[in-house]
Amino acid sequence: MQSFVGMGVALVTPFTEDLSVDYGALRKLVEYNIENGTDYLVINGTTAESATITKEEKIEIIKFIGEVNNGRLPLVLGVGGNNTQAVIHELEVLDLSNIDAILSVAPYYSKPTQEGFYQHFKAVSEVSTKPIILYNVPGRTAKNMLPETTLRLAKDFDNIIGVKEAGNNQQQYYQLLKNKPEDFLVISGDDDLALGTVLAGGSGVISVIGQGFPRDFSTMIRLGLEGKNREAYEIHYKLMNIIELIFEENNPAGIKSVLKKLDITGNDVRLPLVQATESLQNRINNFVDNLYFEYNR
Repeated sequence: MQSFVGMGVALVTPFTEDLSVDYGALRKLVEYNIENGTDYLVINGTTAESATITKEEKIEIIKFIGEVNNGRLPLVLGVGGNNTQAVIHELEVLDLSNIDAILSVAPYYSKPTQEGFYQHFKAVSEVSTKPIILYNVPGRTAKNMLPETTLRLAKDFDNIIGVKEAGNNQQQYYQLLKNKPEDFLVISGDDDLALGTVLAGGSGVISVIGQGFPRDFSTMIRLGLEGKNREAYEIHYKLMNIIELIFEENNPAGIKSVLKKLDITGNDVRLPLVQATESLQNRINNFVDNLYFEYNR
């Protein structure tokens, strides 16, 4: 489980102007993160626009990233949904030979009870050949998986090793950290709360902004894990404004604007998402320009 302590990044899926997958840009993004301190890569998460990626594209993306990565970093794959049997089937048929863990989102749209959450993940746990990181993101799923349910799953199933908690609720993080089994990973899914969560006992972050500034953000997380509060908060304050900007309109339009400015990927997204507005792109570009000015002065 030490493989998932530190900073993981939820990779975007770069697109060309005709909205096909841009594998050249994806290679560039993976290499950029490997070379600049990212601890593990997350494939097919929310930030990858998984809702509009086809089954065939998903298979090809998994294979491609596995080949580019070539065993250098652990790989986590998003496999989840609100049809339990479909999730089970996907786990049974996908080639997971390059994958080190599964990130499985709490069922969305259906709004299950807490017992429904438990039974869903019980069924997933029983078929998964890979460790599972639960993913609670009530802002997208429309229902919060409560800490009691997460901790019940953690205690009942050995292959459920952690949770990516993304409710933007510091109190919920504290409840998980206070009551979790010793080796259970509480991973922040909120970039703005990541450092505070780590300093309170969390294991790290699965980050969006981290793929744009992997050296800074991973250093911040490592300093937090070492208890070096002052040094870590210096980086947090430096990146605080850009974290707010990338989530102002929609994710991943914001982070794709950052990556375009950095000349790593384009900023195209698939409908129903749209590119960041010109105003937001200008503010993002100004932030990046000022950050590099700081580095080079």
